[in-house]
Amino acid sequence: MNYPEPEPLIFEHSKPGRMAVTLPDSDVDAPSLEECIPASMLREEPADLPEVGQLDLVRHFVRLSQMNMSVDTHFYPLGSCTMKYNPKVNDWAAALPGMSRVHPYQPDETLQGAFELLYSLEEILAAVSGFDAISLQPAAGAHGEFLGLLLIRSYHKHHEPEGQRLEILIPDSAHGTNPASAALCGFKSVQVNSNEFGFVDLDDLGSKLGPQTAGMMITNPNTLGLFDQNIIKAAEMIHKTGGLLYMDGANFNAIVGQCRPAEFGIDVMHFNLHKTFSTPHGGGGPGAGPVGVVSRLEPFLPIPRVVKEDGAYRLDSDRPLTVGRVRSFLGNFGILVRAYTYIMMHGPEGIRRISENAVLNANYIMAKLKGAYDLPYDVPCMHECVFSADRQAKKGVRALEIAKRLLDLGFHAPTIYFPMIVHEALMIEPTETESKETLDKFIEAMLQIAREVEENPAAFQNLPKNMPVGRLDEVKAARELQLCWRV
Repeated sequence: MNYPEPEPLIFEHSKPGRMAVTLPDSDVDAPSLEECIPASMLREEPADLPEVGQLDLVRHFVRLSQMNMSVDTHFYPLGSCTMKYNPKVNDWAAALPGMSRVHPYQPDETLQGAFELLYSLEEILAAVSGFDAISLQPAAGAHGEFLGLLLIRSYHKHHEPEGQRLEILIPDSAHGTNPASAALCGFKSVQVNSNEFGFVDLDDLGSKLGPQTAGMMITNPNTLGLFDQNIIKAAEMIHKTGGLLYMDGANFNAIVGQCRPAEFGIDVMHFNLHKTFSTPHGGGGPGAGPVGVVSRLEPFLPIPRVVKEDGAYRLDSDRPLTVGRVRSFLGNFGILVRAYTYIMMHGPEGIRRISENAVLNANYIMAKLKGAYDLPYDVPCMHECVFSADRQAKKGVRALEIAKRLLDLGFHAPTIYFPMIVHEALMIEPTETESKETLDKFIEAMLQIAREVEENPAAFQNLPKNMPVGRLDEVKAARELQLCWRV
């Protein structure tokens, strides 16, 4: 992979007096800046911004974009996060004037099409998951986690006002955001161990259940890429103590169309629309993490809800037990349009094939690589497989060096060192959108790395060699953090 010379920072392109855009003077009779903003908050000097012509500005950012790895240019075997192709038809649909130009303050009667889409999307998500009601408000998967725990907390406070259900049980194979979400909602996290098969240890679970248990957060399939075969029994145990079972739906793409979480005992679950239904990955930007619930939690869902009465749609906020708003308006509408488009393009059979192909691709990679890398759980996997680089680490090449070498070979690195219960973990998820040819190229790259480790482990020092930026001193960067341009 040949990259151009290092691209200068935008400040290094800056020349005094250059401008990318010039605007005419305003012809609107409006208050002056000084009248709108207190003097103490006004700048005494102009902001120190780069001064660049428009063509230089465009070329700078285009050159930077060409140095990036992206789903549109490279294979992302990024387990757990599921970075997969987003069909361009989704963007086309979201950009239609009737979708992109609506305003949330319009009268309800002018928003009937938007309301119908949201109402229909809720019905579809309810149908594929088995839940009785859906909220589309959360702006990301972690936000959906937060809402799910708010619902659990509100449910217990309503039914046991003097209760002390302050513990959330979290398996050691769960997603790392789960304990953070629990803490934000005022819960104490209690770890539940996995057994030798990678499933929840029912004996350990039983020892930690009691009147203090608000519920358990489980990721299923879990971060080992395994469907937890103890899920129904675990749900029965939790419900018997009065707790609720939350499922992190991040890996729903492995089972969509195959089974419905509500039917194996889940009370509340968030959907990561980017993982299962091909919306852009949030990454800190606009995302969507809808939440599905069984009927007993429905009264606590956020307001407003879109309801249908006499053939028309309206917003309903008259819900006394609601947790309130968790997002302005009705969520990230453009993202929800993309998910709806993807679902309608595929239909029921297509949605089922998503999970079938995701599981097939992951098992194909696992079968091809398990002779070259250690496989802690040598059983058929779901959407992702987790290897260990212990064999390579004994020769001085850790999972980190393997990931860096993959960058040089033209592949984005997989997730490494997670899940933490696998030493030197390499978590690989191909998704259903990749072709066999792409998977074969990735497999050959991984096999090549395994051979290189055997032949010359010293060559893995200071990788990557061929990327625009070489090996960074991450410890120094963290200790001597510099966020501002300095001449």
